[in-house]
Amino acid sequence: MTERRFVQYLTFQVDRAWRQLDANARKQGRAEFARELERANEIVSYAYSTLGLKRDADLLLWRIAATPDELQESLSRLLQTGLGRYLDVTHTLNGLVRRSNYVRRQTTQEQAIFELERQRYFIVYPFTKTIEWYLMSKEARQGMMNEHIRVGHEFPSVRQLLVYSTGIDDQEFIVAYETDDLDAFQELVIALRSTEARRYTLRDTPIFTCVYRPLAETLALVG
Repeated sequence: MTERRFVQYLTFQVDRAWRQLDANARKQGRAEFARELERANEIVSYAYSTLGLKRDADLLLWRIAATPDELQESLSRLLQTGLGRYLDVTHTLNGLVRRSNYVRRQTTQEQAIFELERQRYFIVYPFTKTIEWYLMSKEARQGMMNEHIRVGHEFPSVRQLLVYSTGIDDQEFIVAYETDDLDAFQELVIALRSTEARRYTLRDTPIFTCVYRPLAETLALVG
């Protein structure tokens, strides 16, 4: 069984006062933030730029740990660094990695959360099904999910990462996709909107589109 791990996505907005600091202070502040992010050996962290892609988000952190306790303590330290003192947490998404109820043998395309090599673009959003979805038989749901999975396999350049949030956050799932080809991803989304399971989507926003770069480059974009 897939090891159960706690996953957190955080978005941050940078206070405009940050860009009014002199260049040396900002360089030191970014370095402090990077050191703190990299020293947390018990946490896997990936940083993405969302600058200009969402009004209230300039930076997204995707973090994986054994418990939320470790993530809380690490975030507290990050917010005390030179850069962190100018960051506001604007969105939080939390959940657990679990085995899919609909896929017997998951491939890396269907669950790439533990892959070590990240792709260029990362799209993440909260997702909730309707009550009617869960009142149907498992067989009916499986049939619709089989169609959903078949469509996904038609876009091998797009990898999915699924996290379960039921009972521990506002949404039921956190759906994320990785790709080097945003055109292919958009085609996948368009195709999935025509599947029967789409009738039972209650919420799938806000959507965060992110760009993956080396950490130093990602932090430099905040100013």
